[in-house]
Amino acid sequence: MSCKNDAPGMVGCRSRDKDGQLRTKREDTHVATIEKHYGVDLGVRGDTHLGTLLEKRGVNSLDELLRK
Repeated sequence: MSCKNDAPGMVGCRSRDKDGQLRTKREDTHVATIEKHYGVDLGVRGDTHLGTLLEKRGVNSLDELLRK
């Protein structure tokens, strides 16, 4: 999947804020939604929140999580 607003090497399509920065994914997003969108299996329950998983894995962003 490729979007014209993607940064080089970025996984998936992400929107940008008005200043051009990539919008951060909300921490209350369910992992099942992320797994479906990015075609990955993160190995946790689907109703786990992204923020909880980021903290558990010791990463700061969805990008870091997907690259691990």
